[in-house]
This record gives sequence, C-alpha cells and structure tokens, in this order.
Amino acid sequence: MRRFPVVVLGAGGVGKTALTVRFIQDKFVDNYDPTIEETYQRFTIVDGETNVLEVLDTAGIEQFTNLVDAYIRTGKGFVLVFSLTQEASLDAVNHLRQQIISIKGDSAPIVVVGTKLDLINEREVYRTTIQTLSSQWGLPFYETSAKHDWHVSEAFENLVRRVRLRYPAEKPPTPKKKGPCLIM
Repeated sequence: MRRFPVVVLGAGGVGKTALTVRFIQDKFVDNYDPTIEETYQRFTIVDGETNVLEVLDTAGIEQFTNLVDAYIRTGKGFVLVFSLTQEASLDAVNHLRQQIISIKGDSAPIVVVGTKLDLINEREVYRTTIQTLSSQWGLPFYETSAKHDWHVSEAFENLVRRVRLRYPAEKPPTPKKKGPCLIM
C-alpha cells in the first residue's frame, strides 16, 4: 500500500475544507471557519489498488504565503480549488499552478476543482472559460458541489491516478540467480 501526500490549495473561502471533508468524512461542512492547516487521512481504492491519501487542507494562500512553497515541496499531488461563484479565485489557481511547476516541474500531478456547482444563480465562471483553461494548461478540471457530493470523489481519484503515473511504485529487487552448485 502506497502513501501519497496531497495538498489542497486555493484562495480563502472557495470551499477547500468543504471539499476535503466531503471526500474524507463524507459529510458537508456548512459553516465557514477559516482553516489554518488541517491534515486528514483516507484509505482509497482506485482501479483495484489501495492507497493512503494524506490530505493537507491549507489556509487561503493570501493568509500564509510563506508556507505555500513548503506545502508544494512536501506534496506529491495537488488539488487547486477555485469557486465557480468567484471568477477572481481563478487568478489564485493560476498563480499556484505556476508555483508548483517552478518547484516540481511540468509533470506535477494537479487537478483543478471548481466548487459550489449547486449555486447556479451565483455562477461567475462558465464552462467555456474552464474548457479553454483546461486546454491551455493541460490539466483536468472538475465542477463539484461538496453540499450535494457531486464529482468530489472523481476529482480525487483522477489525482491518485496522476500521482501513481508520476511516482511509480518501486519494484522489489529481483533475486540474483546463482550459478550451479559445484562440488569437487
């Protein structure tokens, strides 16, 4: 069983904790309580393989900018979160994406998640924008609702697949074949 440290990053108030708690504990956090840093763990089976995700739910990047580099260095996979009801939150995601690439390289496992899909009348980020950015960045985007549990697991499962591709399991060393036994 392999362990993967996953970091959830985004601007404050976009729903990082609600998304994380929905995935880890399968419940919806209704109230907004700014997170400083919280770590969760979940066993998950993706494509028949069991993995342990160590999910670090972070504060909004504008609050603890000095910690973001440290989070990126320790993470193997990244969930970049923006709110579908707040177009400006996409700027934070782009900034984080660029930071991750500068530290981890172009092949860093990243999924981008738009939250609050259920707030249809408040939507500011439209599918055409998401499709364009997904194409430009070469990253998968998910539109989710932690409240209704829409597409939350799919986003994390895709991230697990991307992390496994980027960091393949080390194969155990093969025993060396010994030559024939000679008795003289």
